[in-house]
Amino acid sequence: MSGLAQRKARVFSRWNQFVCLAFIHVAARHSMRDGLRNLAVNARKLYHLGAKPVARSTFADANSNRPAAFFQVLFGAVYKQCQAIAPSHKFRFKNKLFSLDASTVKLSLDQFPWASFRENRGGIKLLVLLDHDGYIPSFLEISNARKHESKVAQALTLPKGSIVVFDRGYVCYRWFAALMEAGVFFVTRQKKNMSYKGLKRRPVNKKRGITSDQIIQVMSGGKPLKLRRVGYRDAKTGEHFVYLTSHFSLAARSVAEIYKERWQIEIFFRLIKQNLKIKRFIGTSENAVLSQIYVAMIMYLLVAFLKFTSRVGWSIQEMLQLLQLNVFKRTGLAEFFTPPGEMSKIKDNYPLLGLAG
Repeated sequence: MSGLAQRKARVFSRWNQFVCLAFIHVAARHSMRDGLRNLAVNARKLYHLGAKPVARSTFADANSNRPAAFFQVLFGAVYKQCQAIAPSHKFRFKNKLFSLDASTVKLSLDQFPWASFRENRGGIKLLVLLDHDGYIPSFLEISNARKHESKVAQALTLPKGSIVVFDRGYVCYRWFAALMEAGVFFVTRQKKNMSYKGLKRRPVNKKRGITSDQIIQVMSGGKPLKLRRVGYRDAKTGEHFVYLTSHFSLAARSVAEIYKERWQIEIFFRLIKQNLKIKRFIGTSENAVLSQIYVAMIMYLLVAFLKFTSRVGWSIQEMLQLLQLNVFKRTGLAEFFTPPGEMSKIKDNYPLLGLAG
């Protein structure tokens, strides 16, 4: 690194870069110019964060040239902090529960030529593993939209004894076998054209909506693989679903409820797209886009951390919306989000951006 580049890095630190990106997300600024102008107006308050206003060219260069992998690692570190205090999922079983899914963000090929997806279309794909303890993202992979997410999913390492739920797009018998060998359970939907052999029928409780509960056999790479097949009819809609799982001891209704819980990852994708800058980007290089998305996920985790520690009744979406107009308010955020009568219960007072320090 040249002496000039070293001097620039010292002048505009990684922390300063993070603060600027975080502000643009939380304050819902429309552009880089808009965000940096508002930061400059609040220069005195930035000083107390250990940051300062920055020239647009310096900020743009940092986003384009400083590896986004730094924020990827920071995201993992903040997740570990959140995971330690997150409330448990709603089920009685103690296994960790994860949902796996991907969402595509459309991009203009004129501005983002590196994100070529289809003819005259560009896009990137966000693959997320959502931890149902607190509904927080535990893993994020950002790739060209052309790349099928199942390949990334099959490379994931999940905790032994955990349960992962995903839709039919990820069905792969070889992956099922690998998960089972690793001691990881799964729940998914059966494909309509699936070929299988029934081995055993189990008793069902039709009052609970269960229409069938079978042990079946499918062939994976020429080898037999035993799975469980559960049929369920929704009493409200009358719709019938068939699930596959590798967990043979759970109640059949629990299998159906676990798959219903997969809807939480759809809610997560909608929330981040509506409340963080995930669809509009302040830089056009691949590195700048990745940096912006990783910081968005870090901010989601930081707000979740605040929610868990202060035990406020607000949802994460409501907290993000309130922060848009109050991000520079001179009070601890635990105090800001807590009703006056509850203040005596707060032991710690965490400033939001300070959590990443």
